[in-house]
Amino acid sequence: MDHVIAGAGAGAQAREAGSLEGWQQGGKWFSYGGHAIFSRMAGQGEPLVLLHGFPTASWDWSRIWPMLVQQHSVLALDMLGFGFSDKPIGYHYSIEDQADLVQGWLEGLGLGKVHLFAHDYGCSVVQELLARDQEDRLHFRIGSVCFLNGALFPEVHNPLLIQRVLRSPLGGLISRGLTRRTFEYNFRRLFGTQNPPDRQDLEDFWHLLTYNNGRGILHHLIQFMEERRCHRNRWVGALQSACQPMRLISGTADPVSGVAMARRYRELIRDADVVSLRNVGHYPHFESPWDVFTGYRDFRKQLAGG
Repeated sequence: MDHVIAGAGAGAQAREAGSLEGWQQGGKWFSYGGHAIFSRMAGQGEPLVLLHGFPTASWDWSRIWPMLVQQHSVLALDMLGFGFSDKPIGYHYSIEDQADLVQGWLEGLGLGKVHLFAHDYGCSVVQELLARDQEDRLHFRIGSVCFLNGALFPEVHNPLLIQRVLRSPLGGLISRGLTRRTFEYNFRRLFGTQNPPDRQDLEDFWHLLTYNNGRGILHHLIQFMEERRCHRNRWVGALQSACQPMRLISGTADPVSGVAMARRYRELIRDADVVSLRNVGHYPHFESPWDVFTGYRDFRKQLAGG
């Protein structure tokens, strides 16, 4: 099942979603292994969990958040090492550990059933959670899954040069020496031409990246790219064996995990449900929030038989 939507841009409604400072003030912290984890919760209805990408944070969802909370009880967090959460030096960061974090958080909240909506790095976390669900290791049910651009299939992932360098033996030096100019140049490349990030957007994303010495651990966080390769069979197998309804919403202008990733999804996933957003890059929910929201809303309506 394929749908194609011409991206409509962010729009005034998304621009008025609030400031980064307001996003932080509206959050709460909880402890994971002695580390402070930032989270946000709002709305009513069935729990919907949002999982962000690398190297950003839950702020990615800020433009679509006001739309989602009208219909769902929405939960988001900054995973360990990201955004406003702690960024310990010398920590062994991994997708499996982030899955432990998310699993423990949701089980601690006593949630019986959740729906998952993930982007980029968060997609790998969801793949691990799906694998655990199939092994009967979760104390909650996963009702449905929606993916945004992410490296679900590492064989067609096309990382930027800066990402490759961060993974190299020089990664520590590159990470600590990363300048704002280099960050902005590479970050802009991820976006479609229709709605590139403006100066304030770049200021916000840079603040999140550098908060709590975030530059010092980028080379540790990015090792998830190797994890994807090592766990490829487990995580792709989890997608292929999933009994939950799934949808992929894909920004086709994404140079890293766009058209080729969506094509691979159609090849490997039975009855693949894909929504393609034209002229939209790697951050569909930030670039074209209304289109992503409608794509997600229609997905949930189909599940409900509406």
